[in-house]
Amino acid sequence: MFTGIIEELGEVTALKKDKDNLHLTIKSNITNELKIDQSVAHNGVCLTVVSIENSEYVVTAIKETLDKTTIGSLKLKDLINLERAMKLGDRLDGHIVQGHVDQTAKCIGVKEENGSWQFTFEYDASLNNITIEKGSITVNGVSLTVVNSKHNRFSVAIIPYTYEHTTFKNLKEGDKVNLEFDVIGKYVKRLNDLRS
Repeated sequence: MFTGIIEELGEVTALKKDKDNLHLTIKSNITNELKIDQSVAHNGVCLTVVSIENSEYVVTAIKETLDKTTIGSLKLKDLINLERAMKLGDRLDGHIVQGHVDQTAKCIGVKEENGSWQFTFEYDASLNNITIEKGSITVNGVSLTVVNSKHNRFSVAIIPYTYEHTTFKNLKEGDKVNLEFDVIGKYVKRLNDLRS
């Protein structure tokens, strides 16, 4: 369980294919605090630490993860958003995030405003995920508030701190991102669908 509050940026230092799996080596300032078998969200994707050496650690993405997220498109030296699992008793500063990506989306607009940025994303509505105005959404692991909610698109407003301390500073029109829709909203929608 995560909160969507990014702790650190990590850098991809090695990628190794092994059958249908991809082993990713990540360099980060939090590596010395990690332990093997710990869950860490990588651009919103929960992956398990399988080895640690100095300032680098390795996680493995299986075919299911590679098929449904942007993890497989990472390249050497790419920066990724990192968050360790939340501790019970800590404040929940973002929202409840599982680290289970629902689908990907494409960035279709970046608008610099006076002191902030607005990013607009388009997603495949046939997968039955929804956003609501002022609801929660996780984009590449970052907990955000939805603005301009439409049938298959939405926008988020990014403050300067989030822009500088996450991968939003590198995100451009045409890039794909991982989306995790609000878990409470997903259950409500599912119950509503069952009643229909």
